[in-house]
Amino acid sequence: MTSPTSTRQTIVQLLSNMSDGKEIRSYLNRFAEVDQTRFAVIKIGGAVMRDGIEETAAALAFLHTVGLTPIVLHGGGPQLDETLKTRGVETPKIDGLRVTSAEALDIARDVFTDVNIKLVEAVRAQGVEAHSLAAGVVEADYLDKEKFGFVGAPTNVRLELIRSVASSGAIPILTCLGIAPGGQMLNVNGDTATRALVHALQPMKIIFLSSVGGLLDSKGEVIHSINLASDYDDLMADGHVDGGMRLKIEEIKRLLDDAPLSSSVSITTPSGLVRELFTHGGSGTLVRKGELIHEVASKEKLDRKKTESLVEDAFGRALKKDWWGGLNIHEIHMSESYRAGAILTKVDDFIYLDKFAVLEDARGEGLARTVWRQFAEKNPVFYWRSQTANGFNAFYHDAADGSVKAGPWTVFWIGESGFDRIAKIVERIAALPTSFDEEDA
Repeated sequence: MTSPTSTRQTIVQLLSNMSDGKEIRSYLNRFAEVDQTRFAVIKIGGAVMRDGIEETAAALAFLHTVGLTPIVLHGGGPQLDETLKTRGVETPKIDGLRVTSAEALDIARDVFTDVNIKLVEAVRAQGVEAHSLAAGVVEADYLDKEKFGFVGAPTNVRLELIRSVASSGAIPILTCLGIAPGGQMLNVNGDTATRALVHALQPMKIIFLSSVGGLLDSKGEVIHSINLASDYDDLMADGHVDGGMRLKIEEIKRLLDDAPLSSSVSITTPSGLVRELFTHGGSGTLVRKGELIHEVASKEKLDRKKTESLVEDAFGRALKKDWWGGLNIHEIHMSESYRAGAILTKVDDFIYLDKFAVLEDARGEGLARTVWRQFAEKNPVFYWRSQTANGFNAFYHDAADGSVKAGPWTVFWIGESGFDRIAKIVERIAALPTSFDEEDA
């Protein structure tokens, strides 16, 4: 029988073939540092449970195989709608909540339990143990019995039940059913139940699996990252952010306001989950409470010692003593905590990304994507270079419009199309002196 350790090593090796091995291990090691029940809460939408349960089970099993235990909560709205319609039971909605009669509650219990069992069995079919916690984990009380009927507001989460399942080596899989004092079952809104779990567990990652795979901008394209500290007000003022998207962003903000600063919310598809969690580029929308990213056009506006420390720690090299003085600054985008930053300089007649630096403990939070998005939106054309061993190379290849190897370097660019100009600039960049003391840095 294959040991868990050797299985984990095999999976890591497979991941390494998908992307940069150093990048993968960085995220895996970071996630593995937290308690097994504090890695992630994963909320799975009912549509995903209906249309992609096998794909979802495979993604959950994969996480478990590499030593991570997600706490899973699923919905079943579409399935419940269909069953209620078939049986002729009407359930009006007030303030977005389903008014739940005794008859509707009985149907909801059966539907959610059925969906739960199907997911548990699908995960087990992947060779990973899963355990049903269909009811009993979330304690609740009536939200407003006269107005909503058997709808509950969470009052407590029984963590000992979740921890008992996780410590047994199984993935806990919960439904949105709460238990009131006296044992009465209540229907709990999925987002509300998720928020209760997040409050109780304080997880590093909060993940929503959906068929869309992210929040969409006005062009219908996935927004890759949202830094609430700098983006929230602008999003709320944006005309296209309305209806369900507005409610989702507000709900995510409430979730993150109640979570540690290092927590983040990922919205992705089951097939994109691994890429979203283990690569810098991600696959979906990453939302973090975040911090402000300051933009300055002068070195004097930054703390030199903190900036140099960030670069040296991120690259694991000592900078040359004349590096700072030799910078001809175009723009610097620096996170408030000096844990991530981009230094863009002017070389001849082009913009050069001299350093893109992210501390190890900031990876997995989405800070890198936030900084990159900010300066890339302001600078439609720029170049940069990277050595082969750089852990960000997979991210760079995804972000770049083109790249070419030049000696020990790979030179990347965005927004340039003239071949002659690119060739000339590539040659110039390849000849630039190194920033670090070591010749091979």
